[in-house]
Amino acid sequence: MINREILAKKIEKLPLDLLEEVANYIDYIEFREAKENPLRIQSITLASEKSLSKDWLKPEEDEAWKHL
Repeated sequence: MINREILAKKIEKLPLDLLEEVANYIDYIEFREAKENPLRIQSITLASEKSLSKDWLKPEEDEAWKHL
């Protein structure tokens, strides 16, 4: 079984040109997980709504979006 420390050491040994490939694969795994667990995305969205709403409720935001 691999743990984070072992994985981090393996990543540190990789040449720089392979790091982007590793990052892309991690993004793919996260996307696949999110697609398979839509409630997880929904929970994150709901959790962030309160903190983001302070920006959404500004008059300048209403002005910027009124044409839509």
